[in-house]
Amino acid sequence: MVAYLRAFLTAIVLATLGAAEAQAQDAYPSRPVHIIVPYPPGGAVDIVARTLGDELSRRWGQSIVIDNRPGAGGIIAEQALVQSPPDGYTLIIVASGHALLSHFYDKLPYDTFRDFTPISLIGSSPNMLLVRADSRFKSVGEVIAAARAKPGQLAYGHAGNGTSPYLSGELFKYMAKIEITSVPYKGGAPALADLIGGYVPLTFNNIPESLGQIQAGAVRSLGVTTAVRSPALPDVPTIAEAAVPGYDCGVWWGLLAPAGLSADVKAILAKDTGAVVGAPTVRAKLLQLGATPIGSTPEVLGKLIRDDYDKWGPIIKAAGIKVD
Repeated sequence: MVAYLRAFLTAIVLATLGAAEAQAQDAYPSRPVHIIVPYPPGGAVDIVARTLGDELSRRWGQSIVIDNRPGAGGIIAEQALVQSPPDGYTLIIVASGHALLSHFYDKLPYDTFRDFTPISLIGSSPNMLLVRADSRFKSVGEVIAAARAKPGQLAYGHAGNGTSPYLSGELFKYMAKIEITSVPYKGGAPALADLIGGYVPLTFNNIPESLGQIQAGAVRSLGVTTAVRSPALPDVPTIAEAAVPGYDCGVWWGLLAPAGLSADVKAILAKDTGAVVGAPTVRAKLLQLGATPIGSTPEVLGKLIRDDYDKWGPIIKAAGIKVD
């Protein structure tokens, strides 16, 4: 009997130790985390993802793998996310165009609301109307005048159909009552490269991916797209004050996971993402790039996605904004 009890107690101890060890091994995150980026390296979303990923890696003691999957305005990357296991090891950083894609496409391979788990709103920034440093255009007004003189002759590059820079350009055309040809790229970085190379005369682009080229003297910003000026470029007027009253169109970035993510992992991700966005190194980097750090709850990001969807739907329809 004593031997039986000893064996029974030993089994309980071993089982308890085994469960504790398994729980420790399963503590999130216990292996590398992949963050999908819907655009090429060097763009705003990529910069934000790598800045966030570096700090998360230090915080978690795990590698953060940045997986760039450009194309189709983010649809390719977002489809890859929703097809991933909802275990927290595959995430995506999207821009505000995420909320609007279903307004541009008749059918998406996923549902904008049902197939994602919002984690945190990371930050926001204006877009900009950019020209090459030696461009003949010195102001937003001059661009509008040239477009009215020769409708359809000017072109602007952007990060892809359905993205925030694309919406900024199309809203600009609608409110200024001009026609400028849209030229989509697989991200803001290649659009910026073609602007510098002289292949397109204008681009709408994010501040984070453009600021370095502005500081280097390769490009000039004629105006920012938000209602107020950017602290990063205080001398650059808003498009609204320069020539198009009421014009306002910025960009935000958010962290998403697939639908079905457990509440525990969601809570860890939201808490740690918020803490990382507020960390001095990350905050300073985002501010240096012209972005405003936020770091919100999942509920704030989820509401923003729904609000943007509802807000921009009628505008997109009224302006006749379509993807090519």
